[in-house]
This record gives sequence, structure tokens and C-alpha cells, in this order.
Amino acid sequence: MNFRVLSWWAGGLYLVTHVTSVAAVLLYGGQSYAADANLAGRGPVLLGAVCEIVLAVAVVGTAAALFPLIAPRSGAVAGGYLGLRTLEAGVILAGVVAILPVVARPATMAGPQLGAGQVHALRLLHDWTFLVGPGLIVPFHTVLLAWLLLRTQLVPRAIAVLGLVGAVVIGVVNLSVLAGLCDVIPLAAVPVFLWEISLAVYLLVRGIAPERNDPLRAGPQRGSIGECPEGDLNPHPLSGTSTSS
Repeated sequence: MNFRVLSWWAGGLYLVTHVTSVAAVLLYGGQSYAADANLAGRGPVLLGAVCEIVLAVAVVGTAAALFPLIAPRSGAVAGGYLGLRTLEAGVILAGVVAILPVVARPATMAGPQLGAGQVHALRLLHDWTFLVGPGLIVPFHTVLLAWLLLRTQLVPRAIAVLGLVGAVVIGVVNLSVLAGLCDVIPLAAVPVFLWEISLAVYLLVRGIAPERNDPLRAGPQRGSIGECPEGDLNPHPLSGTSTSS
């Protein structure tokens, strides 16, 4: 698989993460950490859970597609980004498991018949996973990737700087939400949103080209079939003659 295909996969999966994350919030009834916030009914919540499952898979997919493209520049950053994205996906799935018992039981249309206290606890757990996963893990892996892209100039400088600024903004705001100093500020997510959208578009249109000696580059590689080894100008060694000195 060459670098263009990997770039297309990464860019496309970034777009999938945004579509599914926004869809899940809307299907759940909107994002609010208030204890009395309304939750949608069984159908929308189940569909929202499916969106979050797709979101988790796409989150890991973005890092997996980017890994071969950025690992030649820094294996530590590539591995760290993949690990943090996988951690983020795991927290998202934990939130899905928490919210499903509120509206449904497996293999039946019957209601879960949970008490008000149990429902409140499960919804609170889902709220925490939303804050910790997309809220507090994202700033770390965003800084990691944006710093590498800025240092290596793999993307325009403006895109990388937008990622660094967005990571700091969303990180500070979500730490404030964690400490109870403020409520959710949707506008704080705009810089990170623009960072990932601009990166996705760049990956789809231009892509990240590997280094010259990277095997992801298209074309025959040194030592491949049909290419003479250096120092041997005779492509047919069985002929018994050689022009090399």
C-alpha cells in the first residue's frame, strides 16, 4: 500500500470521526453534564451508541494509517500517537457500555427496569468517559502529532500551529470542567475541530510523502526483480560473461 492510499485512508477516517461524534451527541439529546439533562429514547440512544462504536474504530484507524507515514521521521511519536488514540477509543467504548443499560437490555425489547439512582450513576459514568476520552486525552496526542508535523514540515505550518493552539485551548477548558470551575464551552473545541478538518483535507488532496528511501514510495526498489545489482552490468548471470571489472 503506497503513501497516497494511506493518506486517503487517514484523511477519510478523520472525517468519519467528526461525523460520528457529532451524530452521537445529537442522538443522545445533546451534550450536557447537568444531572437533570434529558436523554433521548431507546432508538436514538442505540443508534448513537453505534455511532460511537464506529467513532472508536475510526479513531484507531487514523493513527494506524498515519503510522507508516510518520514512523520514519520519529518512531517514538508514531507509536505514542497510536497508543494514545487507542486509549481514547477504549475510553469511548467504556462510555458506550455505560449508557446502553439505561435504555435497553440485550436480546429483548423490554426495558432495563433500573432505578433512578442506577440510571443517574450510569449516565454520570458516560459523562466522565466523554470528558476524559475526547476531552483530556485528545490534547496530548494532538500536541504530539502537531509538533512532529511542524518540526518536519510535512504539512503547511499553519495547520500544525492550529493543532498546537487547539490542543492547549481544549485542554485548559476541559481541565476547568474537570475541576468544576466552568461548564462545557462548545466554542473551545473549534480550534481542534479546524485542525483535524484541515489535516484531513490536506491528507486527501496532497498526502504525506514518505522519505526517499522509504519502501512506501512507488516504483521499483534497489535489488528488486528486473534490476541489475550495482557493479554488475550483465542482467543474465547464466550467460557466462560479465562486463564488470
